Amino acid sequence: MIVYEKRTCTTCARLNQLLTERGIDFNSVEYHVEGIGEPRLRELLAKGGLRPMDVLRRKEPLVAELGLDRDPPPSDDELLAAMVEHPVLIQRPLVEEGDRVVLARPVERVLELLD
Repeated sequence: MIVYEKRTCTTCARLNQLLTERGIDFNSVEYHVEGIGEPRLRELLAKGGLRPMDVLRRKEPLVAELGLDRDPPPSDDELLAAMVEHPVLIQRPLVEEGDRVVLARPVERVLELLD
């Protein structure tokens, strides 16, 4: 299991606690520090049946600064490019297990991957 997280995020901390309490081994990727390439981000979204708008942190001030909150909304490709350039725009935590991905908000959504 791979958790794409930000260590200072309280939701990520709750997810780590849940996984640890259940004895589930996982690897963490601090995508906002390490970055995430467009092919990898596309792969994660596809595995989760997600579109870029589904994982956009709409309350992030940078969304408005970049004009990503406009109507009509930006294209998937435009959002992906912005997310790759500014990983802070991506909701967290994203959790990958094999060929499945969930946005663990709320953190209990990760349990869907344990079936």
